[in-house]
This record gives sequence, C-alpha cells and structure tokens, in this order.
Amino acid sequence: MTDGSEMFHRAAGRSFKGFSAEEEGEWKGPFYFVQAADPQLGLMKAWAIGDTDNGGDEWEQEVLLTEKAIQAVNRLTPLPRFMVICGDLIHAMPGTQWREAQERDLKNALQKVNPAIPLVFVSGNHDLGNTPSAQTVTDYCHSWGDDYFSFWVGGVLFLVLNSQLFFDSSACPELHQAHDAWLSQQLDEASQRKCRHVVVFQHIPLFVNSFEEEHDYFNLKRPVRQELLGKFRKAGVKDYDYITPVLESLHSASSINHEVQSGIAARSPTACEMTVDETEIRKDSEERA
Repeated sequence: MTDGSEMFHRAAGRSFKGFSAEEEGEWKGPFYFVQAADPQLGLMKAWAIGDTDNGGDEWEQEVLLTEKAIQAVNRLTPLPRFMVICGDLIHAMPGTQWREAQERDLKNALQKVNPAIPLVFVSGNHDLGNTPSAQTVTDYCHSWGDDYFSFWVGGVLFLVLNSQLFFDSSACPELHQAHDAWLSQQLDEASQRKCRHVVVFQHIPLFVNSFEEEHDYFNLKRPVRQELLGKFRKAGVKDYDYITPVLESLHSASSINHEVQSGIAARSPTACEMTVDETEIRKDSEERA
C-alpha cells in the first residue's frame, strides 16, 4: 500500500510526482484515465433534511458509494493511467464541524485505490470555501497537495486549476494574480511545444449550457469566461460553439472514464460522447467496469 502521506501529496511545487515532462512528455499512443467528482461526504444527509449548511452529520452512504466506485476502478483492465477527483472532496466547509472527521474517512476509503493508479485532486468550493482565503488554501494544500499544478501523461499536458479563485478571490487577490500568471505561462509553453493534447481540470465550469448564460452558483462570470476562453484559444483549443474546453464537475457527483486519442481533449458537461477534430472522449465506464 502506498504511504498515506505520499498518495495525497504528489502535487507539490506546481507539478506532480512521477508525471513530469521529462518522464511523460512523449506521445506513445492512446490511453485513458478516470474522472470522478464530488464524493462530498456529508451532503446526502444535509440534502435530505433540507439543511445543507449544518445537516451533514452523517456520511456512511457517501463512504459506501466511494468504496464501490474504487472497487470498479480497481477492476479495470488495463488500469487507468490516473484517477482525477474534480473537487468537493467533503461537504463540511472550512472552519465547520465534522470537517476533520469527513476528511479522515474519505482518506481511509481512498487508500483502497490500487497504488498503481495515482490520485489527482482538484479543489472545489467545499474544499476552499465559496470565498477562499490564504488560510483555507494553505489548509487544503496541507491535506491534499497543491491547489493548482500541471503534469504530463503520455505526451498530454494536463492543467489543474483552482476555479474558486476565478469565482471569488476578494479575500486573497494576490493568490488569484499568481494563479493567472502561472496559467498564462503554462499555456504559452503548451503553444510553443505544440502539444498534441491540452486537458484542463477545474471544479466550477465556465458555463453549463451556453456561453451567454447568466452567472449563478454553477458557473463563472461572463467576463471571466471570456478571458479564459481567449487564453485557451490562443493555446490552440478550438470549437467553443460546441464544447467546453475543460473537464469540469458541475458541482455534481460523477465517475467517467476518458480515452485520449489525438488532438486537444475537451468535454461538455452534458456530453456523453463526441468527436472534435481528431479527439475522441468517450463515456464508457459502464462497458469497462
């Protein structure tokens, strides 16, 4: 079994242990990974009683579902190159009761993942707070590794973003500025290297159904969308009329396998299967499990 501390802290120094460009920068053919989101221990009880702020005092169902998902992932053949969990790891917000216990129980469940499958963590609003601060970001990094970073697998560049800094960075503007500078540098590198793939993970989607939709709890403000889409387009991501250039969780639980073939990977939150240029991303967990 992988050491517990190591498996939760492979993201450090804005990179990911074992997935550097030197180790994984060369394209060698198709591979797949597993995307999951929102294990959110404590949500089901809170939602059932209609008190999402204070009602999450039970999470046995979430632990059971997480363990069932892990069992399915461990049975996949061949094993996925990695498994990414796109935010809202637990339900208890920073500074609230049950947070430490929920985190402990989630980590205990995740340690049952086959150690040959690296775990990649993406921060969500329940992990950092709807308005994150320097302290909540520090606490998250202490528990789960860096809040944003990049890594390479099989010639594909993956970018993990902290979408809460796009949503509301009023309590930590300096962190938002650093994040923006890092993202611009990463996208410039992707453009210069002419990456065959660029895949972006974040918790809150740019938009749900349409670029022109109004801002609400489930998306980012339109000026932010425009800025990010411009950066992604400059780096070579295309066809925004039909797809969203990120793999997002939409604040809801899901577990999806993705097969990366060629081109630039992208998925709409509502799409199960699509082909964009030479990219094919298929929802096939049922067939593989």
